[in-house]
Amino acid sequence: MSQKVVNVAVGIILRGQQSFICKRPDDKHQGGLWEFPGGKIESGETTTQALARELSEEIAIDVHSSEPFMLIEHDYGDKKVCLDIHKVSDFTGEPKGAEGQQGQWVALTELTQYAFPEANKAILEKLCS
Repeated sequence: MSQKVVNVAVGIILRGQQSFICKRPDDKHQGGLWEFPGGKIESGETTTQALARELSEEIAIDVHSSEPFMLIEHDYGDKKVCLDIHKVSDFTGEPKGAEGQQGQWVALTELTQYAFPEANKAILEKLCS
């Protein structure tokens, strides 16, 4: 039986040489690890629409525009994900963990010091190179 693929819109929130990252709640898949914020793309939504909605809900920013960065498909064994990753540097509001999660600005050169889900490793390699 094939697993359903979860399509996820991911935002690399950039300000200068920093990116805003969030810690996943312990009770979620890959809980306790750091991530670039985002969430599931709902039926009928474009990636851009999902990204704007998720970033508004999750970190309380309004996205004005974003640019595609990369696409990653990853199989965790218990779940398959397709991450549609966009760079976001045109936004208003100050990002914060709007759902109670920990969030912080991190220098791009220091991102590799944080524990991210396996699927995020390719993002870090491309972003930090």
